[in-house]
Amino acid sequence: MKPLVFKKAKRVRHKAPVRMKLHITKGDTVQVISGDDKPKRGTVLRVYPKTGRVVVDGINLVKKHRRATQTTEAGIVTFPAPISHSKLMLIDPKTNTPTRIRRQKDADGMVERIAVKSGLAIPRNR
Repeated sequence: MKPLVFKKAKRVRHKAPVRMKLHITKGDTVQVISGDDKPKRGTVLRVYPKTGRVVVDGINLVKKHRRATQTTEAGIVTFPAPISHSKLMLIDPKTNTPTRIRRQKDADGMVERIAVKSGLAIPRNR
């Protein structure tokens, strides 16, 4: 009888995540269009282009129980967690309602965002 031979499993190599083109940037005012926080509005605090998620002030609040350290005391900390960019819509500056956006090149060759509802350019807060 032959002895059992265990073959080593092949290692799976994962590709690096692709950066998504997001219609939202830091500092934008957005409205949630689906989920638990549906009608709420807030400003974008941080954008994660690799995962396509966005942190919005006052949206998707989660609680975390923190252990005491030498510098901080123990307690329950509430902070906004990332939410998918597909659940957010930009607020049109003219009509103050949620709108889709278009991309268009301006005279300088830079890509600008244009609100579909009003046709106004929405500046990027950099």
